Order: sequence, then structure tokens, then C-alpha cells
Amino acid sequence: MKALSHLLTVNEHRRQVRRLCFKAGLYWQGLTHDLSKYSPAEFFVGAKYYQGNRSPNNAQREQEGVSTAWLHHKGRNKHHLEYWVDYGLGDSVGLQGMRMPVKYVVEMLADRIAACKTYQKEGYTEESPLEYFKKGQKHLLLHKRSGKLLEMLLVMLKERGEEETFSFIRRHILSRDFIRRYESEETKGRTPGGL
Repeated sequence: MKALSHLLTVNEHRRQVRRLCFKAGLYWQGLTHDLSKYSPAEFFVGAKYYQGNRSPNNAQREQEGVSTAWLHHKGRNKHHLEYWVDYGLGDSVGLQGMRMPVKYVVEMLADRIAACKTYQKEGYTEESPLEYFKKGQKHLLLHKRSGKLLEMLLVMLKERGEEETFSFIRRHILSRDFIRRYESEETKGRTPGGL
């Protein structure tokens, strides 16, 4: 029974992310989001630790001290900031977050919204993803520019709602001009448009 419940939860989460990615115009990412959750390394662990109101990864961490499903998942899904953690060079020695491509920041936003909706159900508000982000923000190895972009979109979601936020993403954030400025070395240390 837990396996079926876990499968339905994964399917619902993916449906929510797909809907949001399609709104942004990220069709391939919407279709391929979290496919690794169906792999044996992730699915069987997720079914074993399924609770329905939070990620089974946390339950496995509590029980075993590590989440093997998460270690598998984060290394295969570019919308997770942990995928982009690497060693710095020169004066930036040590682990740090690398700048994420814009399309993966947008998919991360969709993933956070969908996770909050899936686990919080009727308790979800458009502030929920921002609250979740702020709660763990100081512990994240997230590139400054990627973090500012994500936070700006989370604030927009809270203040203007899902429809307006994803319309803005499609028209402006995923535009070639914005992406070029975001990824430009000329703007190193600051984000385009005052982000």
C-alpha cells in the first residue's frame, strides 16, 4: 500500500511541475522532471519511508543517518541547487554553489511550488514556497545570483500570484536578453535588472 501511495504522490508532484513548466514554456523539462524517482534506487526507498505529508528522504535520514535516495536524486536532476555544488578555485577554495542556468532556476521554482502543494494540500498558500526557502536559506550552498533570482520569483509569487509570476517568467526571465545578461561575465557579482 505504501508503494502505491508513494507512486501516486510522485505522479501528482510531477503533474504539478509539468503544469508550471508548460506555463513557462519549458516543455521538455516539464516532461522529464524527476524521472529518476521511478528508478529502483529512489522508488523503493521512497515507498519504504513514505508518510504522505513530507519527503521520504527526511524519514530515511532520521532512521539511517543518510538519504541514499536523495544522494542518487540530486546528482541526476539539474533543478536542484545541490547538483551545482563544486569546489572553487583560487581565492574561492572550498565547496560552493555554482551559477545555475536560468531554466533550471525556473524549474526549481516550479519544483518548490509543487512540493508545497503536494505535501501541504489545503494548507498551501502562495507564500508557502517563500517560507520554506527562507527557513533553510542560511544553510544553502546556492550561487548568489541564482539565489537572488529564485528569491525574487518567490516574492513575486507571494505578492502577485502564480498566473502573473509565470507569465512574467515566460515573457521576461526566459528571454534571450535576460539570460544573456544573467550569464554574462560583465555582470559578475551582480544580477541583471537589479536582481
